[in-house]
Amino acid sequence: MRRWPPLPERRADVVDPANWTCPAPLRDQGVVVMGHGGGGALSAELMEQIFTPSYGNATLAGLADSAVLELGGARLAFSTDSYVVRPLFFPGGCLGDLAVNGTVNDLAMSGAVPAYLSAAFVLEEGVELTVVERIARSMGAAAEAAGVTIATGDTKVVESGHGDGVYVTTAGVGLVPDGVDIRPQRARPGDAVIVSGPIGLHGVAIMSVREGLEFGVEVASDTAPLAGLVAAMLAVTPDVHVLRDPTRGGLGASLNEIARASGTGVRLQERAIPVPDAVANACGFLGLDPLYVANEGRLVAFVPPAEAEEVLAAMRAHPQGAGATLIGECVAEHPGMVVVATGLGGTRVVDLPLGEQLPRIC
Repeated sequence: MRRWPPLPERRADVVDPANWTCPAPLRDQGVVVMGHGGGGALSAELMEQIFTPSYGNATLAGLADSAVLELGGARLAFSTDSYVVRPLFFPGGCLGDLAVNGTVNDLAMSGAVPAYLSAAFVLEEGVELTVVERIARSMGAAAEAAGVTIATGDTKVVESGHGDGVYVTTAGVGLVPDGVDIRPQRARPGDAVIVSGPIGLHGVAIMSVREGLEFGVEVASDTAPLAGLVAAMLAVTPDVHVLRDPTRGGLGASLNEIARASGTGVRLQERAIPVPDAVANACGFLGLDPLYVANEGRLVAFVPPAEAEEVLAAMRAHPQGAGATLIGECVAEHPGMVVVATGLGGTRVVDLPLGEQLPRIC
């Protein structure tokens, strides 16, 4: 009989796999974990369990990209967002234009015409002033390109080691045109689901420079202002039901949020979803799903079927919608759930992610 050699004794100075723990955030955590900022299930629980009950108002309960408010006879969209992206500069953009475009796009997802922004900086002691200037100038150029004015702001400095260079918070206001009512609760069975272009570029661009990965070609972020594209869509019909920019958590998280808010289902066609080869290759190499990779210059729209073709044509005629694609439909079946018809004839569920595949993405 073959005798196996005895197992070696465990030593305290050697890594012991028995002591490994899963890095995925757990739902019963008593502290903040990175997943709470990822735009997935943990972010939703943070809102539902802490922030929404604390603030307690119907306006916040809508949980849209921006709040639509009645003020002085006007309908205003109002939004705020903080940007903590690492690294500060990446292919296709930087923290500065990301901060402007992100808030402009949040306003545009309510159908608003963005007008004014605020910009608040948190600077870490020791950061080079040339870095701050470069970010500020990129914000100014992005604001000019988006047709908005940075009208007010603030600056704070924290001690060295208590920040990560530069954080920026922007808030914005815009006017919502008469007759426009865009919110996730308006999704209806039969709606066409359209994405404005290839997905996953921003997340892969950040990943490539942060982790020092190369995918054969340089992948640039898609960060861009979308208000002009939305205006082109509304010129076709003011009855666009839902708009959402799929940033943290990607297209998968955004579609789940819409399905749950409206009590409808979403059915996608896998082969129709525009995933660039570089994104597909990077995700395949890293074991990621492109549906959950962040975007910063894309939108997903739910449009009544009768207007879908005309809206799609208007999107494709705009520079930010040249790659617009019909990827699925809103359905009455499986309410609150998103499914994908795969290329092999099967169906898989696209669930709300727990956290973020790659933190500090925006």
